[in-house]
Amino acid sequence: HVQLVESGGGSVQAGGSLTLSCTASGGHGSSNVMGWFRQTPGKEREVIAAIYTGGGSTYYADHVKGRFTISQDKAKATVFLQMMGLKPGDTATYYCAGQGGPTGLAFPPEEADFTYWGQGTQVTVS
Repeated sequence: HVQLVESGGGSVQAGGSLTLSCTASGGHGSSNVMGWFRQTPGKEREVIAAIYTGGGSTYYADHVKGRFTISQDKAKATVFLQMMGLKPGDTATYYCAGQGGPTGLAFPPEEADFTYWGQGTQVTVS
C-alpha cells in the first residue's frame, strides 16, 4: 500500500519561491506517473505538473510553465515541485499523487488515473 507524504508548504510573498516534497513509502516503484495537483475552496482540483518516473518526461499546466519544475529523486522515492515567481493566484492546497500500475504519462494527466494521494500541504502567497 503506497503512502504519500507532502512537505514544504508555507506562506511566502508574491515573487517568492517554495519547494514541495512528496515522499512515497510502500511501493513508489509501482507508480510510473507522479503528479502535483492543487485545489482552492469551491474549485475543482487541477493538475499542475506530472512526471513519468521511468523516463523523466514531464507535463505542466500552461499557467505554471516556466515557473514550476517537477523533479524526482528515485533513490529517495521523492518527487519535488519547485515553485518560483509565486503569485497570489497560486494560493491553494497542493496534493501529491501517484498512479498505480504500468501507466503512461497522458497530456494532460487525468485525475481519475491517480490512485494514491497525499494529505495535502497549504501554500499561501500574499
